[in-house]
Order: sequence, then structure tokens, then C-alpha cells
Amino acid sequence: MSIKKINPEGLAKPVGFSHAMVIDGGKLIYLSGQTALNKNGVIEGVTIVEQFERVLTNLLTALREAGGTPENLVKLNIYSVDPVDYRANSKEIGKIWQALIGKNYPAMTLVGVTKLWDTQALLEIEGVAVI
Repeated sequence: MSIKKINPEGLAKPVGFSHAMVIDGGKLIYLSGQTALNKNGVIEGVTIVEQFERVLTNLLTALREAGGTPENLVKLNIYSVDPVDYRANSKEIGKIWQALIGKNYPAMTLVGVTKLWDTQALLEIEGVAVI
């Protein structure tokens, strides 16, 4: 299996994501949307930065249980109740990303939403990985 990142010169330079991913072979893992819920069903963190760390940890826990690693991530969808706050905290969010995942930046989308299933959740992340 191989994963190739595509970032055409004719598009804006990607920061924290890749424009496209080409996968040859492998097994798909679909990761359900994760919020900052702990194992007791309680949202952890009150800021977007605090919740981001828990959300990403939850997503990676599911990924590892399915047999994958952070390097296997090829697509993430991020749903935020406040994209402006997300962007304003992007440096801190980036530090958490690098601490938990490193420098692997799959294809990503950030979507602003009015609310999430877990009403205290500020963001939710779902993904696709290939192993």
C-alpha cells in the first residue's frame, strides 16, 4: 500500500492539510465523529484548544484499535461550532496536532455548524484511514 500527497503548484500552499491523497491498495478504516467525551460520557475541556486535544486523542484511540496509526490518516472532516475561534487558536491546535500526530497532514475540511450532538462539544472530527 502506498499513500501519495498531492499539492499542486497552481493551488494555494496548504498549511496543516494536503489538497489530495492518492492511495494504492490497502484496507479502509472509517472513523466515526469524535467529540471531547471521556469514557464516562462527559465532555472534557471548555475551550476549543482543550477539547481539540481530547477529540484527537479519541480519534487516534479508535484508529489504533482498528489497527492503524496516525500516518494512515488520509481524510479528516472537522465540524466546529465556531470556525473563527478555531482559526484564532490554530497555532495552539497545531502544537497539539504535532505532539499527537507529527507532520502528517491528510486531506482535511473544516465545516462550521450551529451545534453538535453533544451540546457542550465545540468540535467533532471524523476521518478515513488506509492501512
